[in-house]
Amino acid sequence: MTAFLNVTTSLTGRRWVGPDPVQDRLAEGMAQATRLPLPLCRILSARGVTPEEAPAFLAPSLRDLMPDPLTLKDMAPAADRLLRAVDRRERIAIFADYDVDGGSSAALLLTWLRHFGLAATLYIPDRIDEGYGPNVPAMAQLAAAHDLILCVDCGTLSHEPVAAAKGADVVILDHHLALETLPRAHAVVNPNRQDEDGALAHLCAAGVVFLLLVEANRRLRVAGQSTPDLMALLDLVALATVADVAPLIGLNRAFVRQGLKIMARRDRPGLRALADVARMDQAPTPHALGFLLGPRVNAGGRIGQADLGARLLATDNEVEAARIAAQLDQLNSDRRTLTEAVREEALAQAEARGLDAPLVWAAAEGWHPGVVGIVAARLKEAANRPAVVIGFEGDEGKGSARSVPGVDLGAAIQRLAGEGMILKGGGHKMAAGLTLTRAQLGPAMQRLEVLLARQGSGAGGAQDLRIDSLLTTGAATVALVEEIENAGPFGSAAPAPRFAFASAQVSARRIGDSHLKLTISDGTGSGLDAIAFGAFDSPLGPALENSGHRRFHLAGKLELNHWNGRTRVQLRVDDVAYA
Repeated sequence: MTAFLNVTTSLTGRRWVGPDPVQDRLAEGMAQATRLPLPLCRILSARGVTPEEAPAFLAPSLRDLMPDPLTLKDMAPAADRLLRAVDRRERIAIFADYDVDGGSSAALLLTWLRHFGLAATLYIPDRIDEGYGPNVPAMAQLAAAHDLILCVDCGTLSHEPVAAAKGADVVILDHHLALETLPRAHAVVNPNRQDEDGALAHLCAAGVVFLLLVEANRRLRVAGQSTPDLMALLDLVALATVADVAPLIGLNRAFVRQGLKIMARRDRPGLRALADVARMDQAPTPHALGFLLGPRVNAGGRIGQADLGARLLATDNEVEAARIAAQLDQLNSDRRTLTEAVREEALAQAEARGLDAPLVWAAAEGWHPGVVGIVAARLKEAANRPAVVIGFEGDEGKGSARSVPGVDLGAAIQRLAGEGMILKGGGHKMAAGLTLTRAQLGPAMQRLEVLLARQGSGAGGAQDLRIDSLLTTGAATVALVEEIENAGPFGSAAPAPRFAFASAQVSARRIGDSHLKLTISDGTGSGLDAIAFGAFDSPLGPALENSGHRRFHLAGKLELNHWNGRTRVQLRVDDVAYA
């Protein structure tokens, strides 16, 4: 295929790849049939939307997309057991993972139970001392003091810890990949059980918890009882879905779309306080959830007190919310410092091995287990390959892995555990965790590379940059961007469209140490605002700052910038090539 705009090597060394010709013809047909803008039709066509489906896709209804919760196995006994605990005012404990999905799932249950005047015990394990998921001492301790334990975003592989919860019923609400044999819990609700059909496999744990609450509310209404407002909880589901990098398709897309509207009302004290410390001065977007709010909620579980994020999301106390948000903001700053130090070392290791293999990985003594997942994501982005980063303490290493679309990393790591090549491991398609010894490191990474290569990892060009459409600066209007946003929200499995602008003149001024504020013009209208974050961390900064009269092709994503009561279109630059 010919390189788009003949860009075989951009300033960052990437080849640009344009729209598929077949998709282009389908988009043109859709534009004629629907009278929607052609750039929007290209996005819809690429997502498999037909002209007939376009109106419903652009205005998705949660009611239309909501499945019957009972299609998930064990949902009926899970809902019955929860309602029995509420009716009998039993002692309830919530055992949650320490990430955003776990914290949001716990907050959903804590908020729902508060409606009935019940205060559940929240237990979130320490990442370093206890590791991921239920453990035998914690479950035995909780069972001794509670009648019901709800495990959220964890528990599917926890056979021994569930068995240790003697005297209490355990209900597991999870989405991680399951083995053929499930723990002997009262109920295991998980769309990624091996006996599920996979129709809801894209849900995160908060989505699963939400469906449980939908079913519980339905049963309460049948019995003539009052029910909590579930729509008001969708801000938590949206946050978890985006932060857990769940695919924004089907029900998830509707969850996030509606959840962003709820979040914009700023009704939840914890999220309002967090948005304020993160200096969010515009309506929430998936980008804000993934890069401003999510990392701060995660910071407690990564390097601080594990339950801070869940407590922030669940609290209805303004003072407590402000205090915890400030703690998390500081922890997030500390986490960034730690992350950068590990990232530099890990990237040097991975580059020495080569970034074109089916797997990129790095491991070292003393890397904090709370940041290895973030660094794995950075390696994945740098190489467009699945990545694993492992921190050792003595003979044992704990690692995190991140994948690319089309490569099921969780299943591969679970297979390593089944083959005895690592001590333990599991997760889902896009993210996983593992524990192994130093002696296992080399053989395990070699085996994992083989397993990922069989899935096609490494076959694509690491340097390819996909372009969705060519635009002129004059066509990049507020109205067009608003129409494009109706095809969102954008995120995992539904990336924001990337537009190219050809042969444009550029004026640039530096912002801070590494960013550039730009104005670009191709002569078709007034100049288009653009921003190149981290430009001076790559060849983009020097080239654009000293552009002279030279023209450039630019590629990036369009967004609306609201400032001083005005709304303007801005291009967030991904790459640049000489015209």
